[in-house]
Amino acid sequence: MKLCIIDTKSANLNSVVQALKRLDVEPIITSETDILNKADKLILPGVGTASAVMSGINDGFLYDFILNTKKPLLGICLGMQVLGAASAEVPLNSDLEEIKTLNIVSGKVRQLHGDDIILPHMGWNTVSHSDHPLFKGIKQDAYFYFVHSFAMDVGDYTIGTCEYGVKFTAALCRDNFMGVQFHPEKSGSVGAMLLNNFIKL
Repeated sequence: MKLCIIDTKSANLNSVVQALKRLDVEPIITSETDILNKADKLILPGVGTASAVMSGINDGFLYDFILNTKKPLLGICLGMQVLGAASAEVPLNSDLEEIKTLNIVSGKVRQLHGDDIILPHMGWNTVSHSDHPLFKGIKQDAYFYFVHSFAMDVGDYTIGTCEYGVKFTAALCRDNFMGVQFHPEKSGSVGAMLLNNFIKL
C-alpha cells in the first residue's frame, strides 16, 4: 500500500509521518502529481492559515489533481477546511471577507464564537460521529485533540460533530474525500485507530 502526503509547503509534517510509521506505513511526502497518481491513499495536512495552504495547492498542478482524484483522500485540520467552499480566515490586512477554497463540499469555514470561549480551541474534546468506516471501532464521544480557531458549519457531508461555543463539523465525507478537524496523529490510540481505518479503506 502506497500512501502519499500532499506537500503544500505550509505544514509541519513530522507528527503525521511518525504516526503513520507507527502503523507500519512509510509515507511519501510530495507535491509531484506523477508520484501522487501512483499512490493508493492520499493525506492532505494543513498547519498555518487557509490562504497559505491554498497558495501551495494553487502552485503548479496540485489544484486540478486534488479536484479530479478518485483516490481516498483524508484532509487533516486545515486540510479538511480547504475541502469546503470558502474560508473566513483571510490574510492579515486583507479587504476580503473570505477566500475561495476547493469547493468539494459546500460548507463554509468561519471563526469559532460563543460565550466565554478562548481561541484557539486547543486540547481534547469529544466527537459525536456517524457509522462511517472512518470511525469503525471508535466509541461515541471519544476524545480527539484539536488546535484551531476556525471551523466548518455542520452540513450535508458532516459525519462527525464537536461543540466549542457552537456545534461544528469535526469530520466529513463526500465520495472519496474525507476530512477531520482534529489531529488524529496527536490523539493517542483513538487517533491511531482512525488513521488505521483510513489506511484499510
